[in-house]
Amino acid sequence: MAKKGYVDNIDKATVANDLFRRVLYTGNYLQLVLMTLQPGEEIGEETHDDRDQFFRIEEGTGEIHINGVKNRVEDDFAVIVPAGALHNVVNTGDKPLRLYTIYGPPEHVEGTVHKTKQEADAAHEHFDGRTTE
Repeated sequence: MAKKGYVDNIDKATVANDLFRRVLYTGNYLQLVLMTLQPGEEIGEETHDDRDQFFRIEEGTGEIHINGVKNRVEDDFAVIVPAGALHNVVNTGDKPLRLYTIYGPPEHVEGTVHKTKQEADAAHEHFDGRTTE
């Protein structure tokens, strides 16, 4: 059976997302995830020693910290965080910060949905090799 991949209007999907984290597609080497951070919310400092991460801001304002450097971000900004870099995403605005992120290789279990940051913090799941298709 041939794989279909993921095809959709990512801007629309990202702006419509109200969940803290929602995995949209998991391939063998990449994973597409929607995220929404509420005003004042952050993902928390983290490091992925074995994967690069791409962020695309679709709506809102914030900062992406990479190894102690604060980078202001807003609509249409793209950021790449290389493997091994300490990073954080912070919503500094008064509206939700809506973004999508691509991990290479995948980080989360296929189909993961975390409604809130608290739910995400309580989960300790990591990619288990299962893909979308």
